[in-house]
Amino acid sequence: MPSIKKVLVANRGEIALRIMRTCKELGIKTVAVYSRPDETAPHVLFADESVFIGEAASAESYLVMDNVIEAAKETGADAIHPGYGFLSENSIFAKRCEDEKIIFVGPKAKSIELMGDKTAARDLMNKAGVPCPPGTKDAMDDIEEALTVARDVGFPVLVKAAAGGGGKGMRIVHSEDDFESSVKAAKSEAKNAFGDDRVYVEKYLEEPRHVEFQIMADTHGNFLHFFERECSIQRRHQKVVEEAPCSFLSESLRKEMSEAAIAAAKACDYIGAGTIEFLMDKHQNFYFLEMNTRLQVEHPVTELITGIDLVELQLLVAEGKELPLKQSDIKMNGHAIECRVYAEDPDENFMPSTGLLSRHRPPAGAGVRVDAGVEEGQEVTINYDPMISKLSVHGKDRKRAIHKMLRALSEYDISGCKTTIPFCEYVLNHDAFVSGKYDTHFVQDYFTPASENSTDNHENLKALAAVLIRNHENEKNNQENSPTTSASNGTATWWSLRRDYS
Repeated sequence: MPSIKKVLVANRGEIALRIMRTCKELGIKTVAVYSRPDETAPHVLFADESVFIGEAASAESYLVMDNVIEAAKETGADAIHPGYGFLSENSIFAKRCEDEKIIFVGPKAKSIELMGDKTAARDLMNKAGVPCPPGTKDAMDDIEEALTVARDVGFPVLVKAAAGGGGKGMRIVHSEDDFESSVKAAKSEAKNAFGDDRVYVEKYLEEPRHVEFQIMADTHGNFLHFFERECSIQRRHQKVVEEAPCSFLSESLRKEMSEAAIAAAKACDYIGAGTIEFLMDKHQNFYFLEMNTRLQVEHPVTELITGIDLVELQLLVAEGKELPLKQSDIKMNGHAIECRVYAEDPDENFMPSTGLLSRHRPPAGAGVRVDAGVEEGQEVTINYDPMISKLSVHGKDRKRAIHKMLRALSEYDISGCKTTIPFCEYVLNHDAFVSGKYDTHFVQDYFTPASENSTDNHENLKALAAVLIRNHENEKNNQENSPTTSASNGTATWWSLRRDYS
């Protein structure tokens, strides 16, 4: 297979920029696609070429396969990188690329299709010897039959959409009395979200931890893992804070889970970057949750602890080349944490908070990485995912990484919409997180809007301090006769506020 010369990135925002940067470092030309509101977005301005593909709604732009394929043909792109979301886990799109002789930077369509069906994936994992939670083998249409299974595994149970993800079409059922209504609700939500109302039942794990393994496979039969990530800080079953490595994993358990992850990838004849996700109970028994057949949002923490560019490896594998690493070459160095900065209001159940980003000044410094998809002066709209950026840090150990993240969060200056920054600060200051003794129920167990009061006060102090500094600078410039007095007063006030804030 020839080397890739030009890549069309079928995505937007921070992930499009992240992919394009690696492409440019490798001398590969880039093509952006954009909707009407993204006409002057950073990823569009950064690319070598750009193509308009539709109106604001995703269903009229980024999800229209014909428009994306036509844009690749029009610009002569020989490869398409889907990023994550949108068409990244769409087996039909992967097959379309294959049929059009365009390299799809991802797995084969058959692997995407197989791992996208949760019941088929569970069956395959069971055959491959990868532990799965007790439950139904297939999607259940008969409620009485499903109830029998639920009784066998014991309440509480999870009712989950067979074609689902992101917490959609999923219900926790604590008793038989709620079972039938929960199944009907899950089926209805699954139908609306995925066009498929099939559901299945599995045992609900108490005090669960969400631990995932990054894998990569080439067309020459080589399979590698890049250690694990802990993703247990979630809201609405979606991740907000991630770290690598997992704070409590022993070397023996890491080895056992990594071997299960590789076995899972081999079972579906996988090619490219993927993530095997596990749930772990309070006794450290782990079970297969799902496989994400794409690059993950949280991949920066893996790159920070390994020093390996995962997008570069994706492109190399897509060219048909052999992975240039052996498992023994992949070392773990230090600790990394990622906080997703969403335009959301944590006080209102993390509802989207849209508006003009009147100020966006990310933190910097050694070991701080900011993957941002928006810039100051840009509108944060309701049309797409409300992520503003991903803030990642790397430290020599977990304690140093936590302190570095808190420093970075305190420096992040955003105005124009509510964000998850105060929530992230709350998490990283909480004893449960600092001790590593937390699970996926962190939000419901510890967080309420009142929890942020101290953080909000800090934000108010920080904003007031900024005003005082500005006033001080203006006075210094304007008062020619007595600059010393004004400077002294302004500085004293600023330092007193900074001391209180710290």
